[in-house]
Amino acid sequence: MSATPAYVMGALCIVGGTAGFVRTRSVPSIVAGVSVGLLYLWSANRIRDHGANGVEGALGASAILFLSSLPRVAKGPVPAILAATAAGAGVYYGNLFYNLSKY
Repeated sequence: MSATPAYVMGALCIVGGTAGFVRTRSVPSIVAGVSVGLLYLWSANRIRDHGANGVEGALGASAILFLSSLPRVAKGPVPAILAATAAGAGVYYGNLFYNLSKY
């Protein structure tokens, strides 16, 4: 079980949300980016420390990011990349969650 994908996704969300705000002054971009990014980072720390709910948090953050990016995929490469990376992280953490719940 690796926390690396959650750390990477957390950093990307925070940087992306901040960049979106700087570029367009979009308050939803910074609020969503930082919120989802912090959820990923919290989850990564829980996974690294073998704490409870880390995998679930990363899976939830992936679902939030994927579902919020999906309607905007046709608008350009950034939403498409967000949706793809969120789907990848979601598959990774979904598989971990499934395998952990079997025991």
